[in-house]
Amino acid sequence: MAARKLTIPTDETDAVLTIDEHRVQLTNLPKLFFPETGLTKGGLLQYYADVAPVLLPHIRDRAMVMKRYPNGQTGQFFFMKRRPPGSPDWLRHVMLHTKDPIDAPVIDDLAALMWCINLGCIDLNQWYARADDVDRPDYLHFDLDPVKGGGTPFDVVREVALQVRDGLAEIGMPSFAKTSGSAGIHVYVPIERGPEQHDVWRFAKAFANALGSRHPDTITTIYAVAKRPKGRVLVDFNQNAWGRTLASVYSVRPTALATVSTPVTWDEVEAGFVIEDFRVDNVRERIARVGDLWKPLLARTKRVDLAKLL
Repeated sequence: MAARKLTIPTDETDAVLTIDEHRVQLTNLPKLFFPETGLTKGGLLQYYADVAPVLLPHIRDRAMVMKRYPNGQTGQFFFMKRRPPGSPDWLRHVMLHTKDPIDAPVIDDLAALMWCINLGCIDLNQWYARADDVDRPDYLHFDLDPVKGGGTPFDVVREVALQVRDGLAEIGMPSFAKTSGSAGIHVYVPIERGPEQHDVWRFAKAFANALGSRHPDTITTIYAVAKRPKGRVLVDFNQNAWGRTLASVYSVRPTALATVSTPVTWDEVEAGFVIEDFRVDNVRERIARVGDLWKPLLARTKRVDLAKLL
C-alpha cells in the first residue's frame, strides 16, 4: 500500500498536524522564503514532505546540524547544533562528544523532518557517521568547488568530477555524484565503517593531492582562498574533517531559483547539465521518473574497505 501523502495547509498561517502519532506545529506558512520564485515556507515544507521517502533513508540515524534561515533565502542564517529548548519529547537526539558535549537532534522520520524544516532550515546537513558510532563514517566524499572569482566555467567542474571518478575507479572505489545545488558537484564513496573520521580525512587529502598533481590545469587543493589559482576547481578534502557537514542529497539550497542538491548519473555528467536544471519545481517529477539514484549508498554490502588502503 502506498504511503499517504502529507498535505501542508499552505492557505493557513499556522497549523498543527499529527504525523505518525506525533504532534507537529507548523508556523508562518505563507511567509515568502524565495522571493524570485514565490516559494513560501509552506511550499518548502510541502517539497520536503513529498521527497521524504527518498530523503529520509539518507539522513536518518545521524545527528543533524541545523542551518536556520528564519527569514528565508535572502535573510541571515545561523547554525544550531544543539537541540533547541522546547523541542518535542518524541524527538530523538544523540550526544556528540566534543569538549563541550553537543546534544544534537536526529531526523529519523517525517514528523522530525517537518519539525526541522519549520525551524527555517532550508537545507539539511547531517553527520557523516551514524548515531551509534559518531566517529566512524560510512562514506567519504569530495566537494568540487569552482574557485570563487576565478572565472571557472561549470563544464570544468564536470570535467574534474570525471577526473575524480576515474582516479577513484583506478583504486577500486565506485563513486556517486550529485549537484551541490549551489555551484559545484559532490562525489561520494560508500565505505565500510571502521576507520575513524581523521583517517578518512587523511586518505581524502592524499588522494586529492595526488589527483591535483596529475591534473594541475583543472584541479587545485590549495585551501587558502587568496592563493587558489584562477580557472581551477578546488577538490575540497577538508569537508571530511570531524564536525564538518555538507548539504544532504535532495536538499534545497538557499539560491534564488531554489535549486536542489540532486543525484546525477555519470552519463549525465558526461553529457552536460547546469546547477539550475534541478529545482524545487521539477525535482519531484525527476524522482518519480528515475527513482533514487543514490540508493546504492544505503546498501550495507559492496562498500569499500578503506582500512586496506590506509
